[in-house]
Amino acid sequence: MADKPTAELVFERGLFASRWLMAPMYLGLVVSLAMLVVVFLREIAYYAPQVLTMSSETAILAVLTLIDLTLAANLLLIVLFSGYENFVSKLDIGDHSDRPDWMGTVDFSGLKMKLIASIVAISGIHLLKRFMEIGQAKADAVYGNNELFWLVLIHMVFVLSGVLLAAMDWLSARAKRT
Repeated sequence: MADKPTAELVFERGLFASRWLMAPMYLGLVVSLAMLVVVFLREIAYYAPQVLTMSSETAILAVLTLIDLTLAANLLLIVLFSGYENFVSKLDIGDHSDRPDWMGTVDFSGLKMKLIASIVAISGIHLLKRFMEIGQAKADAVYGNNELFWLVLIHMVFVLSGVLLAAMDWLSARAKRT
């Protein structure tokens, strides 16, 4: 380290410190998480008064909507914690009893796999909701055969992307072992 010129050391320290420019983005993700909570509560407030009169299909669609929002919030939390710890700084919370087991252990590869798995799950739930609405005039006006075709195709692209990412990680891990 003593062999490096001062200008190079200052430049490298500046580059390393630039990771803190990501901190406001992670704060923005916290705001996004709060926004999802508000939407989740709005959905509960909308469906709860109808619970005694709603059909089973409506109840399933309501539950799928809530699951969809929860999965999106889980995904956001994973990106928030893992991204911050991988790219900005380690969270100094010690051995707090509420600390999730995966915190501090999810590297970029693991984050990528959790991200694609969550996207596939969210896409699958959205697709299931659309399939359950087939035959309903209001939904059919928005989601015709063409739109359903594209929803299925997009979902399959997500699934294929997940499989290809997993295969790339497997091949990479296998290459490191040899």
